[in-house]
Amino acid sequence: MGHIKEPDGIDFIISGKPLTDKERKAISEFIKADKEKIARLKLRKAKSANSKKWVTT
Repeated sequence: MGHIKEPDGIDFIISGKPLTDKERKAISEFIKADKEKIARLKLRKAKSANSKKWVTT
């Protein structure tokens, strides 16, 4: 995510309720699972790229 610059004369005010422990835990578990999934995909791509053999004639 990038930084959003506030235009002159406009204030971005974000007022949200604090997360409950259950919500915080659910978000944390989702992020952890997503990172593991991405790591597995990167590992699979790296293995397939390394397994290709170059054929010279």
